[in-house]
Amino acid sequence: MELRGKNVVVVGFAQTGQAVCDFLLAKEVGRLTVSDKKPESQLDRVEEYRKKGVVFDCGRHRPELFLAADLIVVSPGVPPLPEILEARDQGVRVISEIELAYHFLRGRLIGITGSNGKSTTTTLIYRILKNSGLKAHLTGNIGRPLISFVAGSRPDHVIVTEISSFQLEFTETFRTDIAVFLNISPNHLDWHKTYENYIRAKKKLFDRQRPGDLTVLNRDDPVLWGWRGDKKSELYAFSRKHTVPRGCCLKDSTIWLKLEEELPVIKTSDIKLRGVHNQENVMAAVVATRLAGASLPAIRQTVREFRGLEHRLEEVRTINRVLFVNDSKATTVAATIKAVQSYSRPIVLILGGRDKGGDFSPLRRALKNRVKKILLIGEAREKIKKALAGVFPLEEASTFRELVAKAYQAARPGDLVLLAPACTSWDMFRNFEERGRLFKKEVNYLARKLAARKRKKS
Repeated sequence: MELRGKNVVVVGFAQTGQAVCDFLLAKEVGRLTVSDKKPESQLDRVEEYRKKGVVFDCGRHRPELFLAADLIVVSPGVPPLPEILEARDQGVRVISEIELAYHFLRGRLIGITGSNGKSTTTTLIYRILKNSGLKAHLTGNIGRPLISFVAGSRPDHVIVTEISSFQLEFTETFRTDIAVFLNISPNHLDWHKTYENYIRAKKKLFDRQRPGDLTVLNRDDPVLWGWRGDKKSELYAFSRKHTVPRGCCLKDSTIWLKLEEELPVIKTSDIKLRGVHNQENVMAAVVATRLAGASLPAIRQTVREFRGLEHRLEEVRTINRVLFVNDSKATTVAATIKAVQSYSRPIVLILGGRDKGGDFSPLRRALKNRVKKILLIGEAREKIKKALAGVFPLEEASTFRELVAKAYQAARPGDLVLLAPACTSWDMFRNFEERGRLFKKEVNYLARKLAARKRKKS
């Protein structure tokens, strides 16, 4: 891809947009412009990049700016804006950051995608490979943007990257040497508009695999498994419910790996990650890393030691035998259901945030007899209330301090208070991490408050 002298527009100026600008400046593009709907006053490092020669056109997205470009590079999360689609229709090339990186990257790529579990599986794969002595790097949504690794990439590197549907939407040729598909369920419909569009974006990674590439599919997901007839690459599977010809499956509470021979890998009781969905994530990681050259001892040891990530079924603390769990990353209905199904004790569930265009009605059946009360917060609370009214006791809160206090009041010793919102955090927070950390802060505040009250009485 020739970039020297080109007129390039970068859409979005968060972490990825800045990394793209760094890369393009090094490639000596002719004119580099940032377009962001936020005004300059709300963006970081504007003056720093302006001094490097970057032009800023912010507070709006001007159609004429896009139409005059030779290339438009779209950051993750930027939706298919009408102005961008019009420019593409007029012949302007529109690509995502991962597509740009792909043209210059060296080394083997392992790509992980799915509706839920991407970050956990991506991190586990990376740690297994590192513990096997491979030169592995963690990139994508979970870490530094893929474009940041281009300059330092080498043929012997293994680059593990989490890939979203946002990133795949604006790709042309991007593919990975090993592609891992965890699951698929309705997600980001506010962005993709239809479930079919969302599936189509994900399937781009599958369709671009070539002979010699390796694909790892969830045998138990009917949508993903339905793709197997279109395979161009070598196909491997993982399953909790079925035996598989090649890959991983669960038998007698043990994960078995079947490649050249069938070998036991680890007992499910030795996996620290809670929930059967995490057994699937582990199986996907086992297959992918073994195919990438990881040793079985490194796989076993890393899985045994891996305790998961912050904001994924993270146990915060217990207050008077009430356990508080932070699963702020559960931004879909499917993720919330999996979080609830990971526990057998009665649950006070916290839902709400910004709606992603999904349907909350599946929660009615999935949560029944598991959830004793639901607390609502954020923009989507009215929509959730309509979907769940009459099935569960519902109560609203306007702040997280009020939310945590009401949840504790509704719980009894032995119960669980679970933040698994089924929504994004963007109505009140910059990201799910900020939401999860505030939840933990308020839980700790409640614990201190109750302890002080107890000391005062004594």
